[in-house]
Amino acid sequence: MVVADLHVHTTNSDGELTLSRLPAAAERAGVSAVAVTDHDRIHPELPTPVVILDGVTVIHGIELRVETDTERVDLLGYGVTPTDELEALVEGLQRNRIERGRRIIENVEARLGVELPVEPREGLGRPHIARAIDEASEYSYEEAFDELIGDDGPCFVARDIPSFEEGLSVLQEACGLVSLAHPFRYEDPEAALELCADLDAVEAHYAYGREVDRRPIERAIEAYDLLVTGGSDAHDDELGKAGLDRSDYRRFRAAL
Repeated sequence: MVVADLHVHTTNSDGELTLSRLPAAAERAGVSAVAVTDHDRIHPELPTPVVILDGVTVIHGIELRVETDTERVDLLGYGVTPTDELEALVEGLQRNRIERGRRIIENVEARLGVELPVEPREGLGRPHIARAIDEASEYSYEEAFDELIGDDGPCFVARDIPSFEEGLSVLQEACGLVSLAHPFRYEDPEAALELCADLDAVEAHYAYGREVDRRPIERAIEAYDLLVTGGSDAHDDELGKAGLDRSDYRRFRAAL
């Protein structure tokens, strides 16, 4: 039974939940703990590493994309206490997001001959732009990614990514523990799991929407003595689709 969803996004990045609505969403899902892990951004309304909101334990986290020698992966930092280095890193990434968002919006508007109901801002992500495309054109949300703004799309613009070493160093100073997010979403899961030699945990439970072979994760957990994290990666208000059971959550909290 899932009691903790440790991978949730809010309107602070590209999610739909606000902190005020989070406790009700957690109650509907039957989870008692939630980690807010917004993309490349810490949450300004979470003043401490862990807070209680209407009886729900909310862990201040971050999902940070980093560059390795072979691909880009996402790190989940939990129990954030902002440092100067982390604040400088995310501020730089947000400035880049604003400029990148502006260029993607301009590309889409020029290609489709429409005006999108979205403005460049901090926290802007491609899901925001895809929703705007869905609203202003004949393209659906999914088609916006598949045919326009996906990584290989004609309107795509790359963004700045810190190196694995830089990102990990900053997160280790600012967070209680660092986990590898969704290892089976990468082109080379085995190579991604090898990064866990330098991490505290791995996201072993995730709502992939398909069956995955858990044996590589289990081997990594044993080889690197990892903690287990898990979450739904919710960008809406449906929490608890994946996460930790009570025993794994206790171990996580004890380490945090």
